[in-house]
Formats: sequence, structure tokens, C-alpha cells
Amino acid sequence: MALVDLIMPKLGESIMEATVLKWTKKVGENVKQDETLLEIATDKVDSEVPSTAEGILAEILYRENDVVSIGTIIARIETDTNGAAQQPIQGEETPQAVKHEDEESVSDVPYVPKAVNTASIPNAGSNKFYSPLVLNIANSEGISMTDLEKISGTGNEGRVTKKDILQYVADKKNGGQTQAQSSQQASPSQASAPIAEQASQKTAPPVAQQAQSVGTPVAQTAEENLPSYSTPTGNVEIIEMDRMRKMIAKHMVNSKHVSPHVTSFAEADVTNMVMWREHVKKQFEKQEGTKITYTPIFIACITKVIKRYPYINCSVDGDRIILKKDINIGMATALPSGNLIVPVIKNADYLNLVGLSKTVNTLADSARNNKLKPDDTNGGTFTVTNVGTFGSLMGTPIINQPQVAILAVGAIKKRPVVIETVEGDAIGIRHMMYLSLSYDHRVVDGSVGASFLTEVAKEFENWDMNRQW
Repeated sequence: MALVDLIMPKLGESIMEATVLKWTKKVGENVKQDETLLEIATDKVDSEVPSTAEGILAEILYRENDVVSIGTIIARIETDTNGAAQQPIQGEETPQAVKHEDEESVSDVPYVPKAVNTASIPNAGSNKFYSPLVLNIANSEGISMTDLEKISGTGNEGRVTKKDILQYVADKKNGGQTQAQSSQQASPSQASAPIAEQASQKTAPPVAQQAQSVGTPVAQTAEENLPSYSTPTGNVEIIEMDRMRKMIAKHMVNSKHVSPHVTSFAEADVTNMVMWREHVKKQFEKQEGTKITYTPIFIACITKVIKRYPYINCSVDGDRIILKKDINIGMATALPSGNLIVPVIKNADYLNLVGLSKTVNTLADSARNNKLKPDDTNGGTFTVTNVGTFGSLMGTPIINQPQVAILAVGAIKKRPVVIETVEGDAIGIRHMMYLSLSYDHRVVDGSVGASFLTEVAKEFENWDMNRQW
């Protein structure tokens, strides 16, 4: 018999951790190789982790809702293969197995081993670590790091649990004096400082430092502290944000903090494009086995212009500009839940219209059916969002970090416009569209942003009516 370690897999170049959503097997159950063992979530997509061996699930090392670093052992499988059990990564502390008969005091807080913890913030000179849940509660209640350290934890190895900190908050509000308060010897200035401010002065965990990869703003690696509000009164309904909506909210706020946004607008006569698509769409679908929408047509034009404006296809790392040689176009896709996700078309400039159409349709279908893989949302260098899908004429989109620009295309509307011809001006009915480009003013000035947008509009207008796909 041998024990095989199940490792949290690498989920993309910029993803350093994942959250355990659900275990599909229990300890003692048989598992087959490549059978799904658990479901996980990152800040981009949800995914399934298959078993790497066939046997019996011997240990589960992390509970649901635990945040786990990439490369960490999350479970062990007992196989019939003879040989020594696999050893954990050297230097890594192996967490104890999570039992289903855990004590009540432990069940309130996820167990995170010290050596691989990424979400909690250590205190200098202290061996105490705190779960993300405990830190968030402490921060929202204005509890200082000093106060938090004085709370006697009832969890595993003396860790402070959700129950402990909520009891502390209740006692504090009721005027009671907890053990932490009575034994406090810290200076008034340190004790009154919010936990987030104190934590920012301490050394970040190594994994958190690794997460600050090239082009990734520091704000994306830290927990956002949402303000707390009093309970609303009147005829209201309170709805808790789901996990993806929280991620989107955090990502959008971070983007506004990081990038000084500027938005330019342009108008395009896309009559040629509309007429061409109407003429070929049935034959295209019959011959190529996929529908042709406007999105791949837009992307085909955009990639041509990006090559002429390389600063649109870059990211910022401190005082350095990282020019991206690959053109990977993200396309904002609305999900049935109302949330938004951005799958990425890799090397879009190398794909013809057929390849773009098939890739766009495949990614859109996968997104709507929650079948996207982590790599499908990684590596984007420029984003396109079609606000016209829902009838909007134009929009002011927020930059998808760490990119520096995002293009919004509005609804196509028939309007009477002035047409300039060699015989003179005339008024005609044309298919018109508004375009808007939001860009990072740190590296993209108004002249570059406006010129890029104007060139995109011209590419739309000059679509060849006689082209073959």
C-alpha cells in the first residue's frame, strides 16, 4: 500500500491560491483516476480537480471555503501500488487531516498550516496566524492587532475562531472587559490603530510577495476592506453578494485606484460590415459549422490597429512599461447569473475570421455553461466589451488590470447621416455605431488613445464588401 499526495494544481500564470468550494468524495470512499475529487474557485473561474491516482481517499487536509496555495498537498489517496509513501515538499509543514467529527470550536474557522498560509497576516515577533474570516471581522469592527493577539483562541493550536472574535465583539459592545482588554499593555497609539494599518507595516507572507507579478498592481494582492453599514430599515430586501460578484467588485475598485482613467469616443459607419455579414452568414455557418457574429469581425479589425499602436498593448510595473508582443484579446461575456467574466483569445492576430469565430463561440459557450478552464481567462493584453448587446449606445468601461486599455462597442443603429461623395454631399440611411476607449493615462496620452480609437473606427468603416473569409 502507498499514499499518493494530491497537490493543488497550477491554475494559471498569475494565480497563486484557490478556494475549496466542495469535496465530492468523503474520507474512506473509493476514487478512480481522473475522477473529480473537489471543486475549487479562483478570482477568475471555478474548476474541478481530478484524482491523480486510483484508490481510497485516506485524508482530506483542507475544509470547504479554505484558501489554499498552489502546490500545497490537499489530500492523500491510499493506493494498492507497492512502494514508499510520497513525502511532502521539503520544508512544508504537513497539516493534520480534517476529520468529520471535528469539535464545534474548530468548525467555525478553517485550519491553515503555518508554513503555507497565504491569507492571514503574521505579527512580527509572534507565531500567531489568523484566518481570512477572523481578520475581516476584526478589520470591520475596528479591532487592533494588539487586541486580536490578546484574545484566547479556542480553536486548534489556540487559534482564534469566528466564535471567539464574535464573542469579543459582543462583550466589547456590552461594555464588558475581555481578557484581551484587561491584559493589554500596548501604547494607546498602537492599540487604537485599525488592524489593516498595522498589518500593512509588517512583513507580508512569501506567497503574497510572489503574487505581485509583473504588471499586477499591489492592490490586487490585498483584501479590500468594505465599509460596514447600519441595518437598513423600511421595505427592503438584503441580498448577500455571491463570490464572483465580490471578486468583480474588488477588481473594479482596484482598477480605479491603480489607473487614472480617460475615455475617448468615436463614431463609425459600419454599413459595409453589416451588409457583408447579412450576405454571408448562412453560407458561413453551413460551410464552417459555426455562426459568425460581429465580435470576431471587430477583433479582426482591432488586432490590425494594435500592431500600429504598441503602447495600447502593454502593462505597467512601477516605473517600467511592459510591452506585450502577443496580442491576446479578452472579450467581456455576461453570464446567466448577471455576473461578468472575460475569456481570452490567445494570439488573436494569427487567427483568420474562421478561427476567430470558432474561438469566440467556444469560449462564450464555455463561459455560459461554467466550463471555462483557468487558462481561458489568463494572459489578456487588451479587452473588448460589447455594451450594444443590451441596447446601450455607448459606455465608459473600466480597465481590466493589469491591461492599460479597454474598448466598448455600442449598439448598431440606423440613422440619417451626411454622405460625402465625389458628386457632392447627400443624406442617406446608414448603420452607425459609437465606440469608446478607456485607457490608463499613466502610459497612454490623449493623442495616442484618440488616434488609436479613430483608426479602429476607420477599419470598421473600410470593411471589404467583397472579401472571402
